[in-house]
Amino acid sequence: MEEAFLALGGNVGDVGSTFDHAIAMLCDGAAVRLIARSSNYRTPPWGVTDQPAFLNAVIAVATSLSPHDLLSRALDCERTLGRDRIREQRWGPRKLDIDILTYDEIELHDADLTLPHRHLFERAFVLVPLAEIAPERVIAGIRVRDALARVDRTGVEKLPAH
Repeated sequence: MEEAFLALGGNVGDVGSTFDHAIAMLCDGAAVRLIARSSNYRTPPWGVTDQPAFLNAVIAVATSLSPHDLLSRALDCERTLGRDRIREQRWGPRKLDIDILTYDEIELHDADLTLPHRHLFERAFVLVPLAEIAPERVIAGIRVRDALARVDRTGVEKLPAH
């Protein structure tokens, strides 16, 4: 089993409930097993700023799926829970977004998947929840807590457990 970190985000509907459903769909206990889940965080929009705040979280999983099969499962989960990547605005409002941040120590750059995620070290909405569950994890030679220290965390708010 390999270790992967996935980011979840959304700002349309009951996002907390959508996260719970997504995690249950992703993590079947066999090919994908949940290891850790961060708190939910309310975060300002990134990219397109004229939209509601987002909810973000990160999960760690153990998986026997390949990186591309894990991506396929994540995209299937998004579609099942109401995401339409074809019709939506890039970085705009969405019910659910699932991104693979890392997959073990693999570096991958192809048309479908880049690992580690190309914007990982730029986004507080990913680094804050990732640092909650894996502050000492080293990704591409950078410790998560050190990467977090370099980004602006303004507006990132940890939400109470529900």
